Amino acid sequence: MIGRRAGTIRVGMRRDDSILTRFVDSVFSLFRLAEFEILFVLFFVIAYVIFKDLTARPEYNRILVEKPRGYDIWPF
Repeated sequence: MIGRRAGTIRVGMRRDDSILTRFVDSVFSLFRLAEFEILFVLFFVIAYVIFKDLTARPEYNRILVEKPRGYDIWPF
């Protein structure tokens, strides 16, 4: 019990722990194992949702698709 509060890693699961405790421990160990991949995918999902929201609004959509008029350094 003290080891859990102090943050030490347990080597094996004890049989006297409840099923809920073992489930939560296994979820946290999976998160520790795949933390970078989870955050990497989450970043791209959030960026996609934000970009999709911006392009759905007509006032922002004009900025992205409207071609510039007159002289421009980067002519289309």
